Amino acid sequence: MKTSKRHSLIALCVAATLVTGPAFGFELFGIQFFGSEADDADAVIADPRTYDLTFETGVEGDLDAALRAASNLWGDRDQPASGVAGLLAKARGDYARMTGALYNLGYYGGAISILVNGREAASIPPDASLPEPSQIRVTVDPGPQFVFGPLRITNRAPMPVLEADRVEAPSEIGFVTGQIARATIIAQAEQRLVEALRQLGYPKAQIASRDVVADHPSRTLEVSIVVDPGAYAAIGSILVQGTQNMSPAFIVRQTGLVQGAEYDPDDIERARERLTRLGVFRSMRIEAAQQVQPNGLLPYQIIVQEQALRRFGIGASYGTLDGLGVEGYWLHRNLFGEAERLRLDAKVAGISFPIDTAEFDYAFGGTFTKPGIFTPETDLVAALSADRSVLPLYTETSVQGRLGIEQLFSDDISGSVGLQFQHSYFEDDATFGNRNFTTAGLYGRGVFDNRDSDLDPTQGFYLEATVDPLYEFEYENFLARATLEGRAYFAFDEDANYVLAGRIKAGAVAGPSLTEIPPDLLFFAGGGGSVRGYAYRSIGVDDGMGNVTGGRYLLEASVEGRVRFNDQFGAVAFVDGGYVAADTFPDFDQLRLGAGVGIRYYTALGPLRLDVAVPLNKSPGDPDYALYVGIGQSF
Repeated sequence: MKTSKRHSLIALCVAATLVTGPAFGFELFGIQFFGSEADDADAVIADPRTYDLTFETGVEGDLDAALRAASNLWGDRDQPASGVAGLLAKARGDYARMTGALYNLGYYGGAISILVNGREAASIPPDASLPEPSQIRVTVDPGPQFVFGPLRITNRAPMPVLEADRVEAPSEIGFVTGQIARATIIAQAEQRLVEALRQLGYPKAQIASRDVVADHPSRTLEVSIVVDPGAYAAIGSILVQGTQNMSPAFIVRQTGLVQGAEYDPDDIERARERLTRLGVFRSMRIEAAQQVQPNGLLPYQIIVQEQALRRFGIGASYGTLDGLGVEGYWLHRNLFGEAERLRLDAKVAGISFPIDTAEFDYAFGGTFTKPGIFTPETDLVAALSADRSVLPLYTETSVQGRLGIEQLFSDDISGSVGLQFQHSYFEDDATFGNRNFTTAGLYGRGVFDNRDSDLDPTQGFYLEATVDPLYEFEYENFLARATLEGRAYFAFDEDANYVLAGRIKAGAVAGPSLTEIPPDLLFFAGGGGSVRGYAYRSIGVDDGMGNVTGGRYLLEASVEGRVRFNDQFGAVAFVDGGYVAADTFPDFDQLRLGAGVGIRYYTALGPLRLDVAVPLNKSPGDPDYALYVGIGQSF
């Protein structure tokens, strides 16, 4: 295929990618293990046709790799095609795919030849007879590489007043005279030119015309782009369609969009995110009218499909030290028509063999959430729960409640504040005897979270701070508890197959002596989410009689290296450390350490985790090893 001396370039880029997987599998609890639903359909090919391929580009490096990646003949060279027609369709499609690869790297004078048994593929009819296997020869002459010549942009947006409205300029992505004329840069430049106008209140901005001409003697690409700004607009009326149980007025209010306000695509995106966070819609889209009205307003329509009102789920976890835990929940998504959520939770844990129900842990509770209480980002949350926990030092029975608000300040920053109370009874306490505690006060929590995932983060940071100022009525004391935790994730390659994760947490309790502080407010360490290799809450303060009590101060840290072998399997190696102190902040020389390895099986719900850990400086009574199973990374 040859190009003329001067011509308009109509197609800037054509690309296609096929992904294949193993041809076997099974499904459990809605999770596809090994393989995909398409495997059975792909497993049988009618009239399989194979071919011997010769692939010559005359170049090396990025260009050669791009041409081979674009070619389906090359990518599928070890797999039979479906009949002669399928083989020829694959060959003919490679003309456009490889032309796109050449354009993307600035080569506009290339020639591509695909010979099937000595005949050009483009000239062979689909019903032709071909020998088995066929002989295919692909030859590419890339020609010279072009650079951008004169660039002309008509109706370019002026510089914005607000930094939030600024869009990356075409020149910042390489759309500059003298730079390599990559076709993708032209498309990206057009997107930025349109987006810059939309940020200034022109929702219907579009590319009116594009003239791209390759000048072969000078090896330059001349580009002229005309942008049509369209009409300036403000937000018009907003209608809601598809509601069954939801209040349309609430949906409009929750978007935060105000009729008469200047159109801003960022506001539309935030509105979409707010409605998605409600968790009540199976599908939802916000559509603008085709045209701006003569009065300058742009009407919108919100089209929704609601999910089922009720949902329930069950789960389980197991550790060799902590036993089996079973939990479940029931959720109502929309109690009164404004996405009010009621969630009831129940859990039974500490199940070991032989069965002894007296050693079980129980927890029951309910949480009510009313979104949009003051602003679209403000939720009212009320929670009430009761639990019984059988721990090595004592058995705790308690009831607690909270009432407060949660505020989303930005995509990365959130916080909560409110009132809390708790009454607890601690029995069989080997150190302090049976005791009652009743506390009431405030709670506060702030979070910065820009991780790319909650269950399997590969980059980003997580920082959480909590503070709980309380008054204890039984002993008439004021006290306060605070924690600070940070997590960081670093990927060493583009595909995030190699990740280093780190975590550090510190905590402190200020108030009376340990004997007058509720034990559940004191700090312990150990377990699957703390220091692996040690039993849950087994790291604390020695009371001098061989018992472990909680402490005022906590210090924990973890380092974990994660390797992902393929789409399904990965492995980790980790070191955890933790120390709890009675009256002084922990010293590093007394850190309790655990180390181990684990495997990961990746599912659509997150990685399934299996970790084995050993204590490195165990005390009498500590186990030789511990096994942990769960879903999601350990932190």
